[in-house]
Amino acid sequence: MTQADSRLVAGLRGGRIPPAVKTVYTAFMAVLIPYYWVTYGPVNFLWFCDVALLVTLVALWLENPFLASMQATAILLPQMLWVADFLARLIAGASIIGLADYMFDPKIPWYVRGLSSFHGWLPLLLAWMVWRLGYDRRAWIAQIVVAWVLLMVCYHYTPLPPPPPEDPNAAVNVNWVFGFGKEEAQTWMDPRLYLALLMAFFPVCIYWPTHLALGRLVPDWRAIAVRQPSSA
Repeated sequence: MTQADSRLVAGLRGGRIPPAVKTVYTAFMAVLIPYYWVTYGPVNFLWFCDVALLVTLVALWLENPFLASMQATAILLPQMLWVADFLARLIAGASIIGLADYMFDPKIPWYVRGLSSFHGWLPLLLAWMVWRLGYDRRAWIAQIVVAWVLLMVCYHYTPLPPPPPEDPNAAVNVNWVFGFGKEEAQTWMDPRLYLALLMAFFPVCIYWPTHLALGRLVPDWRAIAVRQPSSA
């Protein structure tokens, strides 16, 4: 093994993410996972944002730049839209596209809205993780493959909208594979064509621009790993 390889391995041993961050995130997940499982059902964890929650937990503990980069590519752009919508409603009293309106609904218990606040802080955490660990430029291709698999699974095996009357909180139309909204499926084009357009939309409109931005703004993960001092 060369000296550079030794420094790379040493850098991957850890130390870039403070233990307090890992502990607080894990405690949050220990509350969220059982609550979401019971309230919304296991299908809810197929949403891209929920997948990001789970994978980020692993990425934190392993300090894995590849996993962190995948999730940053997946959700930074759409979740920052959620943040903008939330701030617009908070400051101006009017939302932009209604993504975060439910956070101001007094009929929803405060602790439920508190759990859903991850939509606001998770993209910031992932941006910080990528800055600390470096950006793995292979991640956006891997995320495309994962997204396509998830979309196909959601299309073939998850419920159409609306939720059943006996379980109004059940997850339906996961990742919007049947249209936008939870009340009815889209009918303005063939469902398979809609799915195909959705599968093109995520790579072209979300992953590729995010990849370009991260690749320009964040150092490559190998450069950061090599800079780590060896503990040997």
